[in-house]
Amino acid sequence: MLNLRLAMAAHPGWLLAGECGGAASARAALAGIDVDLVFLDIQMPGQSGLVLARELSRLREPPLVVFVTAYSAHAIEAFEVHALDYLLKPLDDARLAQAVERAASMLRQRQREAYGAALRGFVDADGDGAQSLDTISVRSVGRIEQVKVGDILRIESAGNYVELRLAGRTVLHRMTLSRLESLLAPGEFVRVRRGTIVRRSQIAGMETRGDGTYWLSLRNGDLVAVSERYAGALKAFLGG
Repeated sequence: MLNLRLAMAAHPGWLLAGECGGAASARAALAGIDVDLVFLDIQMPGQSGLVLARELSRLREPPLVVFVTAYSAHAIEAFEVHALDYLLKPLDDARLAQAVERAASMLRQRQREAYGAALRGFVDADGDGAQSLDTISVRSVGRIEQVKVGDILRIESAGNYVELRLAGRTVLHRMTLSRLESLLAPGEFVRVRRGTIVRRSQIAGMETRGDGTYWLSLRNGDLVAVSERYAGALKAFLGG
């Protein structure tokens, strides 16, 4: 990737360890050296870059991987589900600089092992995010946290982000509510208003107030407003 090599010249803190034209040659090169960061094209001659990514993910501390792709928006969301970084073709210098800084920050905080868990989640879903999530990889500044879906009490929309409400804290994750909802196991959560879904097992009851509004009580003591659109289904779920 000539353009990438030239663009990386603007980042002198990094040393180019090698360039490979396909998965086989990359595999051979990586066997003899320890590298911190790999730019990996998804579409390579002979083997998909995802095959090599799957092998790297099994290492205890794999190198960080920035995927280079011409994929559709839907496939790009799969990278974001697992907090992985990517570059779109044609390459953009500003986006490259952002990816390089994220990688440097993760390396400073010794996040290669945590990154490996995120990478394994991605490749185990065949790179499309199709299977239901057991964990959500959340990226903050220089870190990746694995949040167990089973620990999430409810999820609130916050624009292009969601707030994952856990016991005693809230975690912000970059993804739309509708996209995340589509990746959760069917029947595990229920929508109670446009911007909120709640774990079914957390619902303790629902009440109608004098002003005609509906409120859901959760087992942890929280109260959540319910829109009229979803009130009927929740009443049926609660047995009337």
